[in-house]
Amino acid sequence: METRWIEEAQQGDGEAFGRLTAYFRGMAFAVAYDRLRDVHLAEDAVQEAFIEAYTHIGRLEQPAAFPGWFKTIVIRQCQRTLRRKRHSGLPLEEALQLSEETQSVAELAEQKEGARILHQSVAELSDRLRVPLQLFYFYGYSLQEISAYLDIPLSALKKRLFDARRKLRGALPVIDLASVFNSLYEGGRNMLHIVNGDSVGNMLKQGIVQGDVLVWREVYSAGPNVMNSAGDQERAFRAKVLEQSMGIPSAEYIAGCKEQEKRLQDYSSYEEVVLWFEHDLFDQSMLAYLLHWFKGRRLGRTRLSLLCIGEFPGIGLFHGLGQLTPEQLSTLNGTWRSIGPDELELGSELWQAYAAADPEQMADLLELRKDQLAASALPFAYTAFQAHLSRLPSVENGLGIVEQTTLLKVRGGADTPLKLFRQVTDELHVLGMGDLEYWLYLRGMVQGPNPLLYIDGAEAADHWDFRQVTDFLNRKVTATTLGGQVLDGKKDRVTAQGIDVWYGGLHLQGHSVPWRWDSLAQRPVRM
Repeated sequence: METRWIEEAQQGDGEAFGRLTAYFRGMAFAVAYDRLRDVHLAEDAVQEAFIEAYTHIGRLEQPAAFPGWFKTIVIRQCQRTLRRKRHSGLPLEEALQLSEETQSVAELAEQKEGARILHQSVAELSDRLRVPLQLFYFYGYSLQEISAYLDIPLSALKKRLFDARRKLRGALPVIDLASVFNSLYEGGRNMLHIVNGDSVGNMLKQGIVQGDVLVWREVYSAGPNVMNSAGDQERAFRAKVLEQSMGIPSAEYIAGCKEQEKRLQDYSSYEEVVLWFEHDLFDQSMLAYLLHWFKGRRLGRTRLSLLCIGEFPGIGLFHGLGQLTPEQLSTLNGTWRSIGPDELELGSELWQAYAAADPEQMADLLELRKDQLAASALPFAYTAFQAHLSRLPSVENGLGIVEQTTLLKVRGGADTPLKLFRQVTDELHVLGMGDLEYWLYLRGMVQGPNPLLYIDGAEAADHWDFRQVTDFLNRKVTATTLGGQVLDGKKDRVTAQGIDVWYGGLHLQGHSVPWRWDSLAQRPVRM
């Protein structure tokens, strides 16, 4: 294969692209057949992949990257084929194909008439509304795929889907049919929505969605994590560490875990479970845990769906779903996508690597699965878990990304805990840190005989519990001489101050630790 074929194809040379087609067809078919296990489906997927590649080859910046780029397209086409295979035809038709033993002829006739009316109503929509709706609801394409295919911004796509659903509700003449449409595409009452915070959960409970809402209260981005966090001994140990480091009452934590896990165990009583999560490490670690948990269960008739976003129209710096108003949150209703064995496997692999004591497991996994993650329902996982690894003390000065950013902000003029919290969490929004988690990092920088920072009045607090310090948020913060020397690379934070921090399943403690972060190689290294 010659690079000039690709360069000529980028200039619109069909003959050159034909040569590329002949060269890559065998390899593409092998990849497609390995995933689809069907000769005809594999041939169709490869043909669709070539069409997509021909359409978008002009966007390829580096001709040498064509093989990997094209392989990603083939894999994405296979995933689309599998989704169509799981939901062959219009999903509504699947819902209507009920056993004749349980339905009368009249009921079947009424439902088929309902399907006909829905088809007709969809057909009468304008192109700008009909095409996105059909691609998303009927054929299972993700929002990102449709946005790229139609070349429209994600925010505009969400608005078109919302407008299409609203118009269909107004156009459908039969009330019962409208409820069928709502039950099918946006979820019926027999649903469980799992969300990451009380503010989002409370809004969803105000009628935005139908069904039950489970707020998953965990901070997997802090404290010790293991493969089986539901074991009594493992949970008790984690509870003890979280109480000592973040002030979360141990008994309250254990009781909360048991209650939410009890509700999760009842998943099979729901027709669909929808996971609502965001792009940051706080959420992605939670999502990985839940996918790992579901992978070990038989889902049966329960569908598993995911809504995962990293931005929202009109919000410049998106921290999470909690920023949205009920009206904004309602526009996301029904835009989740089904997830299957591939996503469950990926999520399980991420959790196992995250809970491992060897950070190279996560680094190797991210490198191996980077393209697969980008093309899956978990497009934010790579960046989030790469940020997780960057929290390790660096080889340059022993500072992790949180401590490094904090010292830089202090040098830049941030002189109170409140200013630091806002500026650091804005810059490192990929971590999704809340106040308790950030105070954990801040506490590590001010405690001990060799602090990096000094906070006026904080030394009087027992065990450095900042909640005991009056007006703590507005206290004066300054860098110590050691803090400045470490930031400049003249001293090493770990050697001079020592650390005691959990990163997933890795515990680094003392003045000499076995793992560091190499920012140039973007990998953890063993010391």
